[in-house]
Amino acid sequence: MREEQIEKLRGVVRDCVSKHLYSSAIFFADKVAAVTSDPADIYMQAQALYLGRHYRRAFHLLNASQIVLRDLRFRYLAAKCLEELKEWDQCLLMLGDAKVDEHGNITDTKDYSSMYLDKDGEDREINIISAICFLRGKAYEALENRAQARLWYKAAIKADPLCYEALECLIDGHMLTCEEDTNLLAALQFGPEDGWLSSFYSCLIKKYDKDNVVETKFRELEQEVSNTKMSEKSLCTLKNNTDLLACKAEYYHQCGEYQKCFELTSILLEKDPFHLKCTLVHLAAAMELGHSNELYLMACNLVKDYPQKALSWFAVGCYYYCIKKYDQSRRYFSKATSLDGTFAPGWIGYGNAYAAQEEGDQAMSAYRTAARLFPGCHLPTLYIGMEYMRTIASNLLSRYKKAVWWFEKTLAHVPSSLSEMWEPTVVNLAHALRKLRRYNEAIIYYEKALALSTRSLSTYAGLAYTYHLQDNFTSAITYYHKALWLKPDDQFCTEMLTLALADECRLGIDPKVETIRRNKKDR
Repeated sequence: MREEQIEKLRGVVRDCVSKHLYSSAIFFADKVAAVTSDPADIYMQAQALYLGRHYRRAFHLLNASQIVLRDLRFRYLAAKCLEELKEWDQCLLMLGDAKVDEHGNITDTKDYSSMYLDKDGEDREINIISAICFLRGKAYEALENRAQARLWYKAAIKADPLCYEALECLIDGHMLTCEEDTNLLAALQFGPEDGWLSSFYSCLIKKYDKDNVVETKFRELEQEVSNTKMSEKSLCTLKNNTDLLACKAEYYHQCGEYQKCFELTSILLEKDPFHLKCTLVHLAAAMELGHSNELYLMACNLVKDYPQKALSWFAVGCYYYCIKKYDQSRRYFSKATSLDGTFAPGWIGYGNAYAAQEEGDQAMSAYRTAARLFPGCHLPTLYIGMEYMRTIASNLLSRYKKAVWWFEKTLAHVPSSLSEMWEPTVVNLAHALRKLRRYNEAIIYYEKALALSTRSLSTYAGLAYTYHLQDNFTSAITYYHKALWLKPDDQFCTEMLTLALADECRLGIDPKVETIRRNKKDR
């Protein structure tokens, strides 16, 4: 077979791969490799076998070659075959011995000094060492050694910032604290043409930063400008990119702007209905807004399209949680975590379903598991604190002056106007002021809370009780009635309404007449 015939067959193999005709690619690659015995052709044959899902055969071919331990591409592809076969220990052995420090720096590179066959084409390559580090991270994570997985993911993204999958694993797995996120981003060495990528990574990582910092990064990406060959400026923008919109939606959710988040995810999902990261944020926003019908439709579609994904059953759990069927929601959150033990929302939802029924021990167990698995996620610790507060923290609640100081400091740091998310903080500040007998100030904050949300029993009850303590029985009775309209069987409001009516009656005012007068006034 002449050289030009062999080269033509190589072209056929490449074309078969591009058209996903893997059996044809395997057939012709086998003939080329048999004729030439060239390492590059053997690698091409192994690649075709791998793409055709013949992992054992591909591994055998690579392992039998004399070059597998000397060429990083051979070693990497052999390890990828072992990954697909779920032979994780063997996968790590194939990748060789290497060590990494706490900052993601590779400290032993003797195995990475092997030669590397250049691939065909002129496209920019991702560093092979970065790919190997990432595969090590996946292997360690599969072996439930998340500490080592975290280090190797850091090593992968530091070796080559284009290895987005490593950053994705770190972010989605909540493996890094905010400080570690910032330090990692600062350590990445972007090329001069990768300014947009640096901004994009900043948006992905720094959602907890100050509003103006994050929004500036979004604007930079939306208004990215580059020069064309004609020396004219043309707008090259990512403004309508689905990944950027999903990132912005998640930012809105974390800022408590649930309605803006929901509107944005709704638009995005019309454009790309199978964007799963956006779907997760959409579910979270729908939960906060109480859109049970939307949750039901999303859950049905996800279970139909992705029955093996944790996200699908998490959606079902969200629907049942939204309609307050906590037993069913817990069952489906549990199913989500059994399908994917690293799915953080499933663990949080599982704990919340227990907490909603005041089953504190089980809730704490779920939260502690989440805190251990996801050190970079603040929510498990937050919910653990809330659970402690609900069950055993009554001895701390007498420190009202300190509480007022912290609540006021918190509200002072809110960069924009208050949204409904801040209503509990405002209400608790009002409660603390009431405890300090600063009634007029308490009333001001109760009214601010009502401006944020009119669905809070605690706000109406607190405001009514504050008026009651001021002997303003008429206003107290009004707000006790409003509280009972939200929850007619509330024992505290029922008893206090009876006392307020008795107190008003004792002052010589007919409560029935006063009630009629108030009703007319309300109308």
